[in-house]
Amino acid sequence: MRYEVREKVEISAKESALIVVDMQNDFAHERGSLFVPESRKTVEPIRLLIEKFRSKNSTVIYTQDWHAEDDPEFKIWGKHAVANTWGAEIIDELKPKDGDILVKKLRYDAFYGTSLDHILRVKGVKKLVIVGTVANICVLHTAGSAALRWYEVIVPMDGISALNEEDYQFTLRQVDFLYKGTIVRSHEGITLI
Repeated sequence: MRYEVREKVEISAKESALIVVDMQNDFAHERGSLFVPESRKTVEPIRLLIEKFRSKNSTVIYTQDWHAEDDPEFKIWGKHAVANTWGAEIIDELKPKDGDILVKKLRYDAFYGTSLDHILRVKGVKKLVIVGTVANICVLHTAGSAALRWYEVIVPMDGISALNEEDYQFTLRQVDFLYKGTIVRSHEGITLI
């Protein structure tokens, strides 16, 4: 698949936010009910981005898939990320700290039925660095929803994971082609100024 990849991008720390999508036990821990094996490779790049954003007093937002016991989505994916369970918690390596924001989401899109857009607008955020899992589902739907709200979307290739290579490549293609987002090769290529 063809898409443009940039080596470096500079963004305003004040006008940018990091969105960490669904790095929860059920997706990113080997005992999780919908474990994405490739998610383990993204933990360190995501951790380093979180530190970078925190060091610049930039906004760090975590999304959590957060389902009721009888959620209709379970007909598609099976039971996962049930509210207030171990599976719904953020993995230990990336635990939120004071000042970070948690958005509990009901569907794939982190904007759907949540206060995410309001939070970003109040903070004056214009650019979103989006990382997490699952790339072609919750990451892509969140990136698309952000782009449709006129946020600039930036996706580091080493910060997202999918269940297979085809889905991973599809995500990057869609972010570039459909949503006019920026693909950056590595988390190291993102500079906050």
